[in-house]
Amino acid sequence: MKEILAKAREIAEVIRREGFVKIVTHIDADGITSGAIAFESLRRAGIDCEIEFLKKLDVDVIGDEFVWFTDLGSSCIREIVRSGLRCVITDHHVPDGYYKNQLNPHDFGYDGSYDLSGSGATYLVSKFLNPVNHTDLIQLAIVGAVGDLQDSRECKLVGLNEALVNEGVTYGFLDVERDLRFFGKQTRPVFKMLEYNFDPYIPGVSGSERGSIDLLKRLGIPLKFEDWRRWIDLEIDERRAIVSELVRICIRNKYPIGYIGRLVGECYILKKQAEGTELRDATELSTLLNATARYNKAEIGLKVCLGILDGDLDWAFRKARRLLQMHRRNLSEGIKLALSRMEELENIQFFHARDEIIDTIVGIVAGMCYSRVNLEKPIVAFANCDEGVKVSARATQRLVDGGVDLEKAIRLACERVGGSGGGHKIAAGAVIPRGKENEFLEEFNRIIGEQIRNGAGGI
Repeated sequence: MKEILAKAREIAEVIRREGFVKIVTHIDADGITSGAIAFESLRRAGIDCEIEFLKKLDVDVIGDEFVWFTDLGSSCIREIVRSGLRCVITDHHVPDGYYKNQLNPHDFGYDGSYDLSGSGATYLVSKFLNPVNHTDLIQLAIVGAVGDLQDSRECKLVGLNEALVNEGVTYGFLDVERDLRFFGKQTRPVFKMLEYNFDPYIPGVSGSERGSIDLLKRLGIPLKFEDWRRWIDLEIDERRAIVSELVRICIRNKYPIGYIGRLVGECYILKKQAEGTELRDATELSTLLNATARYNKAEIGLKVCLGILDGDLDWAFRKARRLLQMHRRNLSEGIKLALSRMEELENIQFFHARDEIIDTIVGIVAGMCYSRVNLEKPIVAFANCDEGVKVSARATQRLVDGGVDLEKAIRLACERVGGSGGGHKIAAGAVIPRGKENEFLEEFNRIIGEQIRNGAGGI
Protein backbone atom coordinates (compact mmCIF):
# COMPACT_ATOMS: atom_id res chain seq x y z
CA MET A 1 0.00 0.00 0.00
CA LYS A 2 2.84 2.42 0.77
CA GLU A 3 4.31 2.07 -2.72
CA ILE A 4 1.04 2.70 -4.52
CA LEU A 5 0.31 5.72 -2.30
CA ALA A 6 3.77 7.08 -3.07
CA LYS A 7 2.98 6.76 -6.79
CA ALA A 8 -0.37 8.51 -6.23
CA ARG A 9 1.43 11.40 -4.52
CA GLU A 10 3.96 11.57 -7.36
CA ILE A 11 1.21 11.73 -10.00
CA ALA A 12 -0.68 14.38 -8.04
CA GLU A 13 2.46 16.55 -8.08
CA VAL A 14 2.75 16.14 -11.86
CA ILE A 15 -0.88 17.22 -12.27
CA ARG A 16 -0.47 20.16 -9.90
CA ARG A 17 2.14 21.71 -12.20
CA GLU A 18 -0.41 22.05 -15.01
CA GLY A 19 -2.71 25.02 -15.55
CA PHE A 20 -5.15 23.01 -17.68
CA VAL A 21 -5.93 19.28 -17.76
CA LYS A 22 -8.03 17.34 -20.26
CA ILE A 23 -9.66 14.30 -18.65
CA VAL A 24 -10.25 11.37 -21.01
CA THR A 25 -12.30 8.52 -19.61
CA HIS A 26 -14.34 5.44 -20.54
CA ILE A 27 -18.10 5.15 -21.15
CA ASP A 28 -19.14 2.87 -18.31
CA ALA A 29 -19.90 3.27 -14.61
CA ASP A 30 -16.24 2.98 -13.58
CA GLY A 31 -15.25 5.43 -16.30
CA ILE A 32 -17.90 7.98 -15.34
CA THR A 33 -17.08 7.81 -11.63
CA SER A 34 -13.35 7.98 -12.43
CA GLY A 35 -13.92 11.03 -14.60
CA ALA A 36 -16.12 12.66 -11.96
CA ILE A 37 -13.49 12.15 -9.26
CA ALA A 38 -10.80 13.64 -11.50
CA PHE A 39 -13.04 16.54 -12.57
CA GLU A 40 -14.05 17.49 -9.04
CA SER A 41 -10.51 17.03 -7.69
CA LEU A 42 -9.13 19.41 -10.30
CA ARG A 43 -11.90 21.93 -9.68
CA ARG A 44 -11.19 21.92 -5.95
CA ALA A 45 -7.47 22.29 -6.62
CA GLY A 46 -8.14 25.35 -8.79
CA ILE A 47 -6.99 23.69 -12.03
CA ASP A 48 -9.02 24.31 -15.20
CA CYS A 49 -10.20 21.15 -16.92
CA GLU A 50 -12.55 19.58 -19.43
CA ILE A 51 -13.69 15.99 -19.83
CA GLU A 52 -14.20 13.67 -22.80
CA PHE A 53 -15.87 10.25 -22.77
CA LEU A 54 -14.65 7.58 -25.22
CA LYS A 55 -15.73 4.09 -26.25
CA LYS A 56 -12.22 3.30 -27.45
CA LEU A 57 -9.00 5.24 -27.09
CA ASP A 58 -7.25 6.54 -30.21
CA VAL A 59 -4.13 8.36 -29.04
CA ASP A 60 -3.61 10.07 -32.39
CA VAL A 61 -6.77 12.19 -32.08
CA ILE A 62 -6.32 13.34 -28.48
CA GLY A 63 -4.64 16.68 -29.20
CA ASP A 64 -1.77 18.59 -27.60
CA GLU A 65 -3.22 19.27 -24.13
CA PHE A 66 -1.96 17.63 -20.96
CA VAL A 67 -4.23 14.60 -20.44
CA TRP A 68 -5.38 12.66 -17.40
CA PHE A 69 -6.52 9.24 -18.60
CA THR A 70 -8.93 7.57 -16.17
CA ASP A 71 -10.14 3.96 -16.50
CA LEU A 72 -8.28 3.65 -19.79
CA GLY A 73 -4.82 4.30 -21.20
CA SER A 74 -2.86 1.39 -19.77
CA SER A 75 -3.50 -0.84 -22.78
CA CYS A 76 -2.17 1.89 -25.11
CA ILE A 77 1.10 2.76 -23.38
CA ARG A 78 3.25 1.96 -26.41
CA GLU A 79 1.12 4.31 -28.53
CA ILE A 80 1.26 7.00 -25.83
CA VAL A 81 5.05 6.80 -25.64
CA ARG A 82 5.33 6.84 -29.43
CA SER A 83 3.10 9.91 -29.70
CA GLY A 84 5.00 11.91 -27.08
CA LEU A 85 1.70 12.79 -25.40
CA ARG A 86 2.03 14.50 -22.02
CA CYS A 87 -0.24 12.64 -19.64
CA VAL A 88 -0.87 10.72 -16.45
CA ILE A 89 -2.85 7.47 -16.23
CA THR A 90 -5.03 6.10 -13.44
CA ASP A 91 -6.30 2.77 -14.76
CA HIS A 92 -6.72 -0.87 -13.74
CA HIS A 93 -6.62 -2.75 -17.05
CA VAL A 94 -3.59 -4.88 -17.86
CA PRO A 95 -0.83 -2.47 -19.02
CA ASP A 96 1.05 -3.19 -22.24
CA GLY A 97 4.26 -1.67 -20.91
CA TYR A 98 5.86 0.56 -18.29
CA TYR A 99 4.93 4.22 -17.99
CA LYS A 100 6.33 6.43 -15.25
CA ASN A 101 3.24 8.57 -14.72
CA GLN A 102 0.84 5.66 -14.35
CA LEU A 103 -0.99 4.39 -11.28
CA ASN A 104 -2.16 0.87 -12.04
CA PRO A 105 -2.66 -1.92 -9.46
CA HIS A 106 -0.95 -4.45 -11.76
CA ASP A 107 2.33 -2.52 -11.38
CA PHE A 108 2.24 -3.16 -7.63
CA GLY A 109 1.31 -6.84 -7.57
CA TYR A 110 -2.45 -6.35 -7.31
CA ASP A 111 -5.17 -7.71 -9.59
CA GLY A 112 -6.96 -4.97 -11.52
CA SER A 113 -10.02 -7.18 -11.92
CA TYR A 114 -10.71 -7.35 -8.18
CA ASP A 115 -8.32 -5.32 -6.02
CA LEU A 116 -8.71 -1.79 -7.42
CA SER A 117 -10.84 -0.17 -10.12
CA GLY A 118 -10.14 2.82 -12.33
CA SER A 119 -12.19 5.02 -10.01
CA GLY A 120 -10.27 3.67 -7.02
CA ALA A 121 -6.94 4.47 -8.66
CA THR A 122 -8.19 7.96 -9.50
CA TYR A 123 -9.42 8.44 -5.94
CA LEU A 124 -5.95 7.64 -4.55
CA VAL A 125 -4.51 10.50 -6.61
CA SER A 126 -7.34 12.80 -5.49
CA LYS A 127 -6.27 12.30 -1.88
CA PHE A 128 -3.00 14.06 -2.62
CA LEU A 129 -4.48 16.72 -4.90
CA ASN A 130 -6.83 17.74 -2.07
CA PRO A 131 -5.48 16.37 1.23
CA VAL A 132 -8.23 17.96 3.37
CA ASN A 133 -11.13 18.01 0.89
CA HIS A 134 -11.49 14.62 -0.78
CA THR A 135 -13.39 12.34 1.59
CA ASP A 136 -16.79 12.55 -0.14
CA LEU A 137 -15.24 11.28 -3.38
CA ILE A 138 -14.82 7.84 -1.79
CA GLN A 139 -18.47 6.97 -2.47
CA LEU A 140 -17.90 7.35 -6.22
CA ALA A 141 -14.85 5.08 -6.05
CA ILE A 142 -16.95 2.32 -4.48
CA VAL A 143 -19.73 2.73 -7.06
CA GLY A 144 -17.14 2.41 -9.83
CA ALA A 145 -15.65 -0.75 -8.33
CA VAL A 146 -19.06 -2.39 -7.93
CA GLY A 147 -20.04 -1.30 -11.45
CA ASP A 148 -16.98 -3.13 -12.75
CA LEU A 149 -18.04 -6.30 -10.87
CA GLN A 150 -14.99 -6.20 -8.62
CA ASP A 151 -17.02 -7.76 -5.81
CA SER A 152 -18.06 -10.72 -7.97
CA ARG A 153 -15.41 -13.24 -6.90
CA GLU A 154 -15.59 -12.98 -3.11
CA CYS A 155 -19.10 -11.46 -2.92
CA LYS A 156 -17.46 -8.40 -1.41
CA LEU A 157 -14.79 -5.87 -2.31
CA VAL A 158 -11.28 -7.04 -1.48
CA GLY A 159 -7.68 -5.86 -1.66
CA LEU A 160 -7.19 -2.11 -1.95
CA ASN A 161 -10.93 -1.76 -2.54
CA GLU A 162 -11.56 -3.09 0.96
CA ALA A 163 -9.32 -0.38 2.40
CA LEU A 164 -11.35 2.21 0.48
CA VAL A 165 -14.60 0.76 1.83
CA ASN A 166 -13.23 1.13 5.35
CA GLU A 167 -12.37 4.76 4.60
CA GLY A 168 -15.90 5.37 3.36
CA VAL A 169 -17.39 3.92 6.53
CA THR A 170 -15.01 5.93 8.72
CA TYR A 171 -15.83 9.16 6.87
CA GLY A 172 -19.57 8.49 7.28
CA PHE A 173 -20.46 8.16 3.60
CA LEU A 174 -20.93 4.37 3.39
CA ASP A 175 -22.73 1.61 5.20
CA VAL A 176 -21.79 -2.02 4.61
CA GLU A 177 -24.64 -4.51 5.01
CA ARG A 178 -24.41 -8.28 4.82
CA ASP A 179 -27.50 -9.04 2.80
CA LEU A 180 -28.95 -10.82 -0.21
CA ARG A 181 -26.83 -9.85 -3.23
CA PHE A 182 -29.69 -9.60 -5.72
CA PHE A 183 -30.02 -6.45 -7.81
CA GLY A 184 -32.90 -4.03 -7.15
CA LYS A 185 -33.37 -4.16 -3.39
CA GLN A 186 -34.07 -0.42 -3.29
CA THR A 187 -36.39 -0.03 -6.26
CA ARG A 188 -37.80 -3.32 -7.60
CA PRO A 189 -40.83 -5.23 -6.33
CA VAL A 190 -39.49 -8.26 -4.46
CA PHE A 191 -40.88 -10.75 -6.98
CA LYS A 192 -39.13 -8.91 -9.83
CA MET A 193 -35.89 -8.81 -7.86
CA LEU A 194 -36.10 -12.59 -7.47
CA GLU A 195 -37.10 -13.19 -11.10
CA TYR A 196 -34.18 -11.28 -12.61
CA ASN A 197 -31.41 -12.79 -10.48
CA PHE A 198 -29.13 -15.48 -11.90
CA ASP A 199 -26.06 -15.35 -9.61
CA PRO A 200 -26.65 -17.94 -8.34
CA TYR A 201 -29.32 -19.32 -10.64
CA ILE A 202 -32.35 -20.45 -8.60
CA PRO A 203 -34.34 -23.21 -10.37
CA GLY A 204 -38.02 -22.33 -10.66
CA VAL A 205 -37.39 -18.74 -9.58
CA SER A 206 -34.71 -17.17 -11.78
CA GLY A 207 -36.30 -16.07 -15.04
CA SER A 208 -39.81 -16.94 -13.83
CA GLU A 209 -42.24 -14.27 -12.63
CA ARG A 210 -44.78 -16.96 -11.74
CA GLY A 211 -42.20 -18.94 -9.78
CA SER A 212 -41.06 -15.85 -7.89
CA ILE A 213 -44.62 -14.92 -6.92
CA ASP A 214 -45.36 -18.51 -5.88
CA LEU A 215 -42.31 -18.54 -3.60
CA LEU A 216 -43.52 -15.43 -1.77
CA LYS A 217 -47.07 -16.78 -1.47
CA ARG A 218 -45.74 -20.09 -0.16
CA LEU A 219 -43.95 -18.19 2.59
CA GLY A 220 -47.02 -16.08 3.38
CA ILE A 221 -45.29 -12.82 2.41
CA PRO A 222 -47.67 -10.18 0.97
CA LEU A 223 -46.61 -8.91 -2.45
CA LYS A 224 -48.10 -5.45 -1.86
CA PHE A 225 -49.97 -3.24 0.51
CA GLU A 226 -50.76 0.06 -1.23
CA ASP A 227 -47.69 -0.36 -3.46
CA TRP A 228 -45.59 -3.31 -4.54
CA ARG A 229 -43.28 -4.20 -1.67
CA ARG A 230 -39.55 -3.90 -2.23
CA TRP A 231 -36.82 -5.73 -0.32
CA ILE A 232 -36.24 -2.64 1.82
CA ASP A 233 -39.95 -2.69 2.80
CA LEU A 234 -39.82 -6.22 4.22
CA GLU A 235 -39.51 -7.10 7.89
CA ILE A 236 -36.29 -8.80 8.97
CA ASP A 237 -38.14 -12.09 9.56
CA GLU A 238 -39.58 -11.95 6.03
CA ARG A 239 -36.13 -11.41 4.55
CA ARG A 240 -34.71 -14.32 6.53
CA ALA A 241 -37.54 -16.58 5.40
CA ILE A 242 -36.83 -15.78 1.74
CA VAL A 243 -33.09 -16.39 2.09
CA SER A 244 -33.72 -19.67 3.92
CA GLU A 245 -36.09 -20.83 1.17
CA LEU A 246 -33.57 -19.94 -1.54
CA VAL A 247 -30.91 -21.93 0.33
CA ARG A 248 -33.27 -24.93 0.57
CA ILE A 249 -33.91 -24.80 -3.19
CA CYS A 250 -30.16 -24.74 -3.87
CA ILE A 251 -29.55 -27.68 -1.52
CA ARG A 252 -32.34 -29.69 -3.16
CA ASN A 253 -30.60 -29.11 -6.48
CA LYS A 254 -27.29 -30.29 -4.98
CA TYR A 255 -25.46 -27.00 -5.50
CA PRO A 256 -21.93 -26.83 -4.04
CA ILE A 257 -21.70 -24.94 -0.74
CA GLY A 258 -19.52 -22.25 -2.33
CA TYR A 259 -22.14 -21.62 -5.01
CA ILE A 260 -24.94 -21.37 -2.44
CA GLY A 261 -22.79 -18.92 -0.49
CA ARG A 262 -23.09 -16.45 -3.37
CA LEU A 263 -26.64 -15.68 -2.25
CA VAL A 264 -25.37 -13.39 0.49
CA GLY A 265 -22.52 -10.90 0.56
CA GLU A 266 -21.54 -7.33 1.28
CA CYS A 267 -23.82 -4.61 -0.08
CA TYR A 268 -22.67 -0.98 -0.18
CA ILE A 269 -25.09 1.77 0.81
CA LEU A 270 -24.54 5.47 0.15
CA LYS A 271 -25.76 6.77 3.50
CA LYS A 272 -26.45 10.34 2.45
CA GLN A 273 -28.66 9.42 -0.52
CA ALA A 274 -32.44 8.94 -0.41
CA GLU A 275 -33.68 5.48 0.53
CA GLY A 276 -35.77 3.77 -2.13
CA THR A 277 -33.90 5.38 -5.04
CA GLU A 278 -31.17 4.16 -7.38
CA LEU A 279 -28.79 6.58 -5.66
CA ARG A 280 -28.82 4.69 -2.36
CA ASP A 281 -27.35 1.36 -3.49
CA ALA A 282 -23.94 1.18 -5.18
CA THR A 283 -25.05 -1.54 -7.60
CA GLU A 284 -28.21 0.27 -8.67
CA LEU A 285 -26.38 3.58 -9.02
CA SER A 286 -23.74 1.96 -11.22
CA THR A 287 -26.52 0.67 -13.50
CA LEU A 288 -28.06 4.16 -13.66
CA LEU A 289 -24.69 5.58 -14.71
CA ASN A 290 -24.23 2.86 -17.32
CA ALA A 291 -27.62 3.77 -18.77
CA THR A 292 -26.42 7.30 -19.45
CA ALA A 293 -23.08 6.31 -20.94
CA ARG A 294 -24.38 3.64 -23.29
CA TYR A 295 -26.56 6.17 -25.12
CA ASN A 296 -23.91 8.85 -25.60
CA LYS A 297 -25.21 10.81 -22.61
CA ALA A 298 -22.30 10.25 -20.24
CA GLU A 299 -22.34 13.95 -19.34
CA ILE A 300 -25.67 13.30 -17.57
CA GLY A 301 -24.02 10.51 -15.58
CA LEU A 302 -21.23 12.94 -14.73
CA LYS A 303 -23.78 15.48 -13.47
CA VAL A 304 -25.41 12.78 -11.33
CA CYS A 305 -22.04 12.04 -9.74
CA LEU A 306 -21.32 15.72 -9.15
CA GLY A 307 -24.86 16.14 -7.78
CA ILE A 308 -24.21 13.38 -5.25
CA LEU A 309 -21.30 15.49 -4.04
CA ASP A 310 -23.01 18.90 -3.94
CA GLY A 311 -26.69 17.95 -3.52
CA ASP A 312 -27.81 19.53 -6.82
CA LEU A 313 -29.30 16.37 -8.30
CA ASP A 314 -32.83 17.09 -9.47
CA TRP A 315 -32.39 17.75 -13.21
CA ALA A 316 -29.66 15.20 -13.87
CA PHE A 317 -31.34 12.46 -11.84
CA ARG A 318 -34.64 12.90 -13.71
CA LYS A 319 -32.83 12.74 -17.05
CA ALA A 320 -30.83 9.69 -15.97
CA ARG A 321 -33.96 7.88 -14.81
CA ARG A 322 -35.62 8.43 -18.19
CA LEU A 323 -32.54 6.98 -19.88
CA LEU A 324 -32.66 4.05 -17.47
CA GLN A 325 -36.28 3.33 -18.42
CA MET A 326 -35.33 3.34 -22.11
CA HIS A 327 -32.26 1.22 -21.30
CA ARG A 328 -34.41 -1.39 -19.58
CA ARG A 329 -36.80 -1.58 -22.54
CA ASN A 330 -33.88 -1.99 -24.92
CA LEU A 331 -32.33 -4.68 -22.73
CA SER A 332 -35.61 -6.58 -22.57
CA GLU A 333 -35.97 -6.50 -26.35
CA GLY A 334 -32.28 -7.32 -26.75
CA ILE A 335 -32.54 -10.39 -24.53
CA LYS A 336 -35.44 -11.73 -26.61
CA LEU A 337 -33.41 -11.27 -29.79
CA ALA A 338 -30.27 -12.79 -28.28
CA LEU A 339 -32.11 -15.87 -27.01
CA SER A 340 -33.70 -16.42 -30.42
CA ARG A 341 -30.26 -16.41 -32.05
CA MET A 342 -28.13 -18.13 -29.40
CA GLU A 343 -26.01 -20.98 -30.75
CA GLU A 344 -23.66 -23.33 -28.91
CA LEU A 345 -20.19 -24.55 -29.78
CA GLU A 346 -18.21 -27.04 -27.73
CA ASN A 347 -16.96 -24.54 -25.15
CA ILE A 348 -18.88 -21.31 -25.77
CA GLN A 349 -22.28 -19.99 -26.83
CA PHE A 350 -22.82 -16.97 -29.05
CA PHE A 351 -25.25 -14.73 -30.92
CA HIS A 352 -24.90 -12.04 -33.57
CA ALA A 353 -27.17 -8.99 -33.11
CA ARG A 354 -25.95 -7.33 -36.33
CA ASP A 355 -27.63 -3.87 -36.33
CA GLU A 356 -30.52 -4.83 -34.06
CA ILE A 357 -28.78 -4.20 -30.71
CA ILE A 358 -26.50 -1.19 -30.37
CA ASP A 359 -22.88 -2.10 -29.75
CA THR A 360 -22.72 -0.17 -26.45
CA ILE A 361 -25.25 -2.45 -24.73
CA VAL A 362 -24.71 -5.82 -26.43
CA GLY A 363 -22.34 -6.92 -23.65
CA ILE A 364 -24.92 -6.10 -20.98
CA VAL A 365 -27.52 -8.09 -22.93
CA ALA A 366 -25.10 -11.03 -23.10
CA GLY A 367 -24.60 -11.04 -19.34
CA MET A 368 -28.34 -10.88 -18.67
CA CYS A 369 -28.95 -13.89 -20.93
CA TYR A 370 -27.45 -16.13 -18.25
CA SER A 371 -30.88 -16.32 -16.60
CA ARG A 372 -32.08 -18.36 -19.61
CA VAL A 373 -29.07 -20.16 -21.16
CA ASN A 374 -26.28 -22.61 -20.36
CA LEU A 375 -24.43 -21.43 -17.24
CA GLU A 376 -21.46 -23.68 -18.01
CA LYS A 377 -20.25 -21.79 -21.10
CA PRO A 378 -19.10 -18.19 -21.69
CA ILE A 379 -21.30 -16.05 -23.92
CA VAL A 380 -19.93 -14.21 -26.94
CA ALA A 381 -22.04 -11.43 -28.46
CA PHE A 382 -21.49 -9.66 -31.77
CA ALA A 383 -22.97 -6.36 -32.95
CA ASN A 384 -22.08 -4.19 -35.90
CA CYS A 385 -20.36 -0.89 -35.12
CA ASP A 386 -18.73 1.91 -37.08
CA GLU A 387 -15.27 0.37 -36.73
CA GLY A 388 -16.32 -3.16 -37.75
CA VAL A 389 -17.88 -5.70 -35.39
CA LYS A 390 -18.06 -5.24 -31.64
CA VAL A 391 -17.35 -8.41 -29.66
CA SER A 392 -18.48 -8.70 -26.04
CA ALA A 393 -17.73 -11.75 -23.92
CA ARG A 394 -19.24 -12.56 -20.53
CA ALA A 395 -18.68 -15.37 -18.03
CA THR A 396 -20.03 -16.33 -14.62
CA GLN A 397 -17.81 -16.24 -11.55
CA ARG A 398 -18.05 -20.02 -11.41
CA LEU A 399 -16.51 -20.23 -14.89
CA VAL A 400 -13.73 -17.84 -13.89
CA ASP A 401 -13.04 -19.93 -10.78
CA GLY A 402 -12.74 -22.92 -13.13
CA GLY A 403 -9.99 -21.30 -15.17
CA VAL A 404 -11.75 -19.07 -17.71
CA ASP A 405 -9.97 -15.76 -18.42
CA LEU A 406 -11.89 -13.79 -21.04
CA GLU A 407 -9.32 -10.98 -21.22
CA LYS A 408 -6.58 -13.38 -22.31
CA ALA A 409 -8.88 -15.33 -24.60
CA ILE A 410 -10.22 -12.30 -26.41
CA ARG A 411 -6.78 -10.74 -26.78
CA LEU A 412 -5.30 -13.93 -28.26
CA ALA A 413 -8.26 -14.50 -30.59
CA CYS A 414 -7.96 -10.91 -31.81
CA GLU A 415 -4.32 -11.49 -32.72
CA ARG A 416 -5.47 -14.13 -35.20
CA VAL A 417 -8.17 -12.05 -36.92
CA GLY A 418 -6.59 -8.59 -36.80
CA GLY A 419 -8.74 -6.99 -34.12
CA SER A 420 -7.94 -5.42 -30.77
CA GLY A 421 -9.46 -6.10 -27.38
CA GLY A 422 -9.05 -6.48 -23.64
CA GLY A 423 -10.93 -6.27 -20.37
CA HIS A 424 -11.06 -8.60 -17.39
CA LYS A 425 -11.41 -12.30 -16.63
CA ILE A 426 -15.18 -12.12 -16.21
CA ALA A 427 -15.98 -9.57 -18.95
CA ALA A 428 -14.04 -8.49 -22.01
CA GLY A 429 -14.58 -6.77 -25.33
CA ALA A 430 -13.00 -6.20 -28.72
CA VAL A 431 -13.52 -4.80 -32.19
CA ILE A 432 -12.75 -7.07 -35.15
CA PRO A 433 -13.08 -6.64 -38.94
CA ARG A 434 -16.43 -7.56 -40.48
CA GLY A 435 -16.47 -11.02 -41.98
CA LYS A 436 -14.02 -12.38 -39.38
CA GLU A 437 -16.65 -13.54 -36.88
CA ASN A 438 -16.43 -17.27 -37.68
CA GLU A 439 -12.65 -17.26 -37.58
CA PHE A 440 -12.78 -15.42 -34.25
CA LEU A 441 -15.29 -17.92 -32.82
CA GLU A 442 -13.15 -20.88 -33.88
CA GLU A 443 -10.08 -19.49 -32.12
CA PHE A 444 -11.96 -18.21 -29.06
CA ASN A 445 -13.71 -21.58 -28.63
CA ARG A 446 -10.35 -23.37 -28.80
CA ILE A 447 -8.72 -21.05 -26.24
CA ILE A 448 -11.63 -21.30 -23.78
CA GLY A 449 -11.49 -25.09 -24.07
CA GLU A 450 -7.80 -25.04 -23.16
CA GLN A 451 -8.46 -22.74 -20.22
CA ILE A 452 -11.17 -25.01 -18.85
CA ARG A 453 -9.03 -28.14 -19.26
CA ASN A 454 -6.08 -26.46 -17.58
CA GLY A 455 -8.14 -24.74 -14.87
CA ALA A 456 -7.68 -25.44 -11.20
CA GLY A 457 -10.07 -28.30 -10.62
CA GLY A 458 -12.30 -27.52 -13.59
CA ILE A 459 -15.78 -26.03 -13.33
